[in-house]
Amino acid sequence: MSKKSNKYVILLIYFALAMTTLAAFWQVQNCDFIELDDPLYVDNQHVKAGLTRDSIVWAFTTTHGGYRHPLSFVSHMLDFQLFGLDAGRHHLTNLLLHIANVLLLFTVLKRMTGAVWRSAFVAAVFAVHPLNVESVAWVTERKDVLSTLFWMLTMVAYTYYVKRRSAGWYVLTLVIFALGLMAKPMLVTLPFVLLLLDYWPLGRFELGERLKTTKWSDFYRLVLEKVPFFAITVVSSVITFVELIALVEQKIAGETNMVPISFGYRLANALVSYIHYIGKMFYPTRLAILYPHPMDSLPLWQGVISFILLAGVTTFVIYMARHRKYLIFGWLWYLGILVPVIGLVQVGHQAMADRFTYLPSIGISIIAAWGLFDMLAKWQYHKIALGASALIVLSTLSICTYFQVRHWQNHETLFEHALDVTENNYFAHTSLAEAYRKRGKINLAMNHNYQALQIQPGYPQANHNLASAFALKGENDKAVLYYRRAIVSKPNYFKAHNNLARTLLLQGKTSESIDHFREAIRLKPDRIEPMNDLAWLLATTKNAEFRDPQQAISLAQRACELTNYQDADSLNVLTVAYAAAGRFDQANSYLQRTIQLKPDMAADSYFILAIILQDHGKIDEAISHYRKAVQFNPDHARAHNNLAHALLVQDKIDEAVKHFRQVLRLKPNSVAVLNRLARLSATSRDSTIYDPQQAVLLAQQVCELTGYKEPNALDTLSVAYAAAGRFPEAVGMAEKALKRAKSVAQKELTEDIQNRLNLFKAGKPYVEEAEK
Repeated sequence: MSKKSNKYVILLIYFALAMTTLAAFWQVQNCDFIELDDPLYVDNQHVKAGLTRDSIVWAFTTTHGGYRHPLSFVSHMLDFQLFGLDAGRHHLTNLLLHIANVLLLFTVLKRMTGAVWRSAFVAAVFAVHPLNVESVAWVTERKDVLSTLFWMLTMVAYTYYVKRRSAGWYVLTLVIFALGLMAKPMLVTLPFVLLLLDYWPLGRFELGERLKTTKWSDFYRLVLEKVPFFAITVVSSVITFVELIALVEQKIAGETNMVPISFGYRLANALVSYIHYIGKMFYPTRLAILYPHPMDSLPLWQGVISFILLAGVTTFVIYMARHRKYLIFGWLWYLGILVPVIGLVQVGHQAMADRFTYLPSIGISIIAAWGLFDMLAKWQYHKIALGASALIVLSTLSICTYFQVRHWQNHETLFEHALDVTENNYFAHTSLAEAYRKRGKINLAMNHNYQALQIQPGYPQANHNLASAFALKGENDKAVLYYRRAIVSKPNYFKAHNNLARTLLLQGKTSESIDHFREAIRLKPDRIEPMNDLAWLLATTKNAEFRDPQQAISLAQRACELTNYQDADSLNVLTVAYAAAGRFDQANSYLQRTIQLKPDMAADSYFILAIILQDHGKIDEAISHYRKAVQFNPDHARAHNNLAHALLVQDKIDEAVKHFRQVLRLKPNSVAVLNRLARLSATSRDSTIYDPQQAVLLAQQVCELTGYKEPNALDTLSVAYAAAGRFPEAVGMAEKALKRAKSVAQKELTEDIQNRLNLFKAGKPYVEEAEK
């Protein structure tokens, strides 16, 4: 084949690889975000700020999952700046990065080995293997596809360095490697892979038939050449290991419900996983987002058998190293790259994960491609056989990938599939339950939580989720029961303490509620939710035993400091706390800052401050704030109602009536307001308000709404009848009201009704300017 023809063949391979990958994964653009981790990576305030100085600083100083991957966060920021929360576009970015990785893999293998078709086959398997769906179809796994891009670019740059021996290419290789570590620390194994590349296919040193014949000086020289790479690896590994151990301790002790697993079982699971991964590479079925860790139920003999198999294969490839160099290259590539994620350090509930094979699987593909070529090389029809086999394999893998992508359509389809293909997956049950709860499918959510508890009795998250479901249904007694069960299983469960405190408060158990809020604050000193809740409680409670405005101020100030005084909710709580302490100038100051940050909070903020002002006897200021509340939100029924009552105190009856009528516009069946308007219409001396017939109609409506059983309503109707001159009916209704008042032991009301009954019997109406 001429060089020109070969050039066109190469271009055609590039095009075919890109189009095949695109076709297999095209559906990802229709996938939604997965609620497991995507909100942390995409829908958080730092990422949503876009590419700013502060957000980039945050990316380089934060960790997630025990790893630092600032460049991955920066890529999410860029996506958000370009696409907002359009999930399809975020997935498309992952797909484009995957395609770039496929093309670069083909490039580097072709350049190093000169074997075009074998390189193309390895790249094609990498392109369409179903195991790689998780890395491409999960936005969270941007770090996988992005770090692999840097991995491939590092290998490309390294081949140029080897060929040209240029310091510039060496430095560029080192820089790209460092950038890759910033995308995901899994690249710590890359310096070892560069040494493997020196052995095969670059051939920079040889292993003799006996180790004594090996030119170790060449090997030492190549190791020395990698010292800067190893130095960066050591620094990155130490940082990652320290942060990972801290994370594991936090998860085991904290709210993530992770059960500690002994090193022996972790080691056994790691050995078994090496074998299981190979099985899934050749038979990619029953793939799931999470395979539950067997923990102490894993038979140790499986670990022993796996070790024997791995040791046997390793011995074989070393024995064959001189004649089949690709064997040791591919095998050590697979074994070595998996080490950081094989599970020796426990970081989650999973025994293994498809995404962990994204890079390691390439080693097995290289063994398969070069091995089959060697096995069939002497056969006359080997090209036809290899071509046909490759076409069948790639077609099958593409179809499997196409259907696997469909399971990633959304959180529900993904975890429903996980339950279909795995056993005893309590984590999938609870994750699916939480998604159902957020969508209002409470009964479905509860069912999955019950199933999780059957698999893992006492599982704290399932108990917590059940409690949350009961709370949504208004069954607070059951909610408290399950929150308590979650805390018994996990005493340091922050969410359970915080939500239990809120539920206890609804039950009027203020003292116990305060205790759990304080425990939540102790567990998470940097979380503002329990601080704000407790500060609000201490500032607004009517119970003098628990009321503590000064402590409320202290808690609210701490919450504001944690948010750099940029969180409107925290500022609002601080406003209320200062007002409760009678420090109204400071309260108004923070009120204005709250409204600047969140204008739609203005009505509620003015309303709450008005209530506190009124409690402190500052009626004029209270009325002013109520007016501002209804000015910002004309549909604020409670503000209209409170303003009307405050105006009655100042004998501004006409204006009060107008605001009562606004309440009825918003809440036509408000018994209290209907009763008050009926009373005013029957007793007011203001001719513009006095309307006995209207009073009767309003009072009758109140009685109908209360089933003619409420003594106050019956009393008002009797007053309305008397005002209308209907004294026999007034007497009859007053007697009925008197009987009801006595039956419920309302002594003062009983006396008032008796006095009015005497007036009605004498043919006199009851006249009152206003009940203030």
